[in-house]
Amino acid sequence: MNDATATAQTPDILQIGDAAPNFQARSTMGTVSLSDFRGRWLILFSHPADFTPVCTSEFVALSRASERFEALGCKLLAVSVDSLYAHLGWIRAIRDAFDVRVAFPIVEDPSLIIGRAYGMISDRSPDAATMRSTYFIDPDGIIRAMICYPATVGRSVDEMLRVLAALQRVDADNVVTPEGWRPGDDVLLPPHADQAALLAGAADPLWFHRSRPDRKDAST
Repeated sequence: MNDATATAQTPDILQIGDAAPNFQARSTMGTVSLSDFRGRWLILFSHPADFTPVCTSEFVALSRASERFEALGCKLLAVSVDSLYAHLGWIRAIRDAFDVRVAFPIVEDPSLIIGRAYGMISDRSPDAATMRSTYFIDPDGIIRAMICYPATVGRSVDEMLRVLAALQRVDADNVVTPEGWRPGDDVLLPPHADQAALLAGAADPLWFHRSRPDRKDAST
């Protein structure tokens, strides 16, 4: 029997900057609560269904990349409407077919409590399958980024790692990251916030696009 419970009052539509709704539910690694992950980064992601081709490709790739997420201090947590026993059967099938051990918990949500709290399930959806929703949750439990794909398009593990690294980079220093940024690339400086600073740099034709090497000790 599913015992998922959502304990936070959530807005109609979750947005970046909102607190991630807490929940407690059964998973393939025991009962988990979102609050268990407080104090470190978490990527919570939904998948439409077990034993499906796109989802299987994602779980194989994510499991193989699990150490790369760990290196960034980030845990992974999956959720779908399938039952715990379906999850367990799928994990075994992935191990047998691909020689891959799924290295993160998969939460069951057959009652749709979690999916509805996070907006993973559209009111116009013809069935209960979730979209491929991905939530980047910081150590304080705040949603910092969200990415959503349709059921027919698989996620990019490299993009998930890139977004995570970029979020951590801007938190560590007074910088922002440009298009396609990856660790080691040049970073951008925030725009001037006052008239004096702006006019002092008026001779610089790129005053609105100031970059510098990605060194945390570099002067801004």
